[in-house]
Amino acid sequence: EGYNGETMAPVIETPRLRLRPHAPADLDVCAALWGDAAVTRFIGGRPFTREEVWARILRYAGHWLWLDFGFWIIEEKDTSRFLGEVGFGDFQRQIIPPLQGIPEIGWVLSPHAHGLGYATEAVGAVVAWGEKHFGAVRTVCIIHPDNVASLRVAARCGYREWRHTEYHGVPITLFERLP
Repeated sequence: EGYNGETMAPVIETPRLRLRPHAPADLDVCAALWGDAAVTRFIGGRPFTREEVWARILRYAGHWLWLDFGFWIIEEKDTSRFLGEVGFGDFQRQIIPPLQGIPEIGWVLSPHAHGLGYATEAVGAVVAWGEKHFGAVRTVCIIHPDNVASLRVAARCGYREWRHTEYHGVPITLFERLP
């Protein structure tokens, strides 16, 4: 398991979306996304610097290189317009209960893409990819309890509340999707 010689995410297409690997040229759009206080309100609680976003993109590439899974860029298929990011990670979070070894799905969309069903479409596609890639395994996600939009996306994609905990001193809810 793990490294198979592939270094990039496969491209996934849905009726409206293309999920593709990150590239160095994505730094500007990703930095704008992660630098937006409305986007990060429930994810870390503060905008990220360009330097932090660059490290994030490199972490995504490392996931694909070492773990054979990771995150994708979400684009509108017809226009190639950047919408956000989605994927699975193993972030080695210091959290109780520990999540190491359990694929953790995450998603983030630009404000211009909110409320249009893109997150549900992208997460659904990644969940389907995960079922084929990982097999019949449990996957998880963490969501701030006030992030109503993400709570709805998780529910629509088969995630059920599992446990309440804290991460970096902030209350979060853990969700799981059973095989």
